Amino acid sequence: MSAKQISIKHNKHRVHPCPSDKKLSLLNLLISKYTNKQILIVRANSLDVIKETITAQNVTILNDVELQNSTQDYDILISFDLPATPALYINRLFCATEMAFILLDAKEQNKLYPIETILKRVIKQEIIEGFEYEDDLKLTIAQEKPKREYAFKTDTEDKAKPDKKPYDKSKKDSFKSNDKSKKWDKKDKAPNKFLGKDENGKALFSGKSGDRNHRYDGTPKDKYSAPKKVGRKISIKALKPKEESDSNS
Repeated sequence: MSAKQISIKHNKHRVHPCPSDKKLSLLNLLISKYTNKQILIVRANSLDVIKETITAQNVTILNDVELQNSTQDYDILISFDLPATPALYINRLFCATEMAFILLDAKEQNKLYPIETILKRVIKQEIIEGFEYEDDLKLTIAQEKPKREYAFKTDTEDKAKPDKKPYDKSKKDSFKSNDKSKKWDKKDKAPNKFLGKDENGKALFSGKSGDRNHRYDGTPKDKYSAPKKVGRKISIKALKPKEESDSNS
C-alpha cells in the first residue's frame, strides 16, 4: 500500500445512491459541475462503456490495477463502483486531494461497511434528485400526497351530540355509586316503645333495645342504683400499741 496520506476531509466525502442503469447519467452530471477540476474516474473492471461516453479533457479513466502504477494526484475522485477489497478503495483515496464521490448501487451496500470501518467514520449518503432507488422514489411520492381533509362538526352538532370522554361514567355506574353511598347512610329509626309484659312477666318492646335490661314497667333506668346484694362486712380491729401489750403481759 502506498505511503501517501488521505487528504480528503470527511465533509468532502460523499456516497450517491444510484441504480446501475443511471450511473452514466449521474457521472456526466457530476463532471459538468466541476469542469475546472482534474477528475479521476475509477472502475474495478471494464472501462469501455465509460470511455465511449466520457470525452471531457479534464477526466482520467483508470481501473484499480492501472491506478496502482500511477503517481499523479487529482482534485476529485469518482468511484463508478466499489472494488472487491477495502484496501483497493483506500488506494483510490490516496490519489484525490479535494473531494471523493461513490456511485453506489443497492447491491454494493455490503462493500461499503468494511471501508467505513477502516476509515473509522460513516460516509455521508446524499441522494441526488432523479437518481433515487425505485423504493426511495415511491416513498418520496407517498410523502408528497395531499393530506386527507376531514369535515369538522359545527357548533350546533357538537352541542347536539357531545363527545363522551373516556373518564365519563355511564348512568349504570352512577346508579351503583349512589346505591353504595346510600348503603352507609344513617337511617332514621322509629322510637322504641314499651308494650307491656308477656305471660312470663318479661317486658316487651316494639324493637330491639337495651331497654330490656330496664325495670319491667317500662320506665327509664336510673343513672345509678345501689347494689341489691351487699357483700359480707369485715370488721378490722385497731392494733394496740406494742408497749401496752408488753405491760399487760
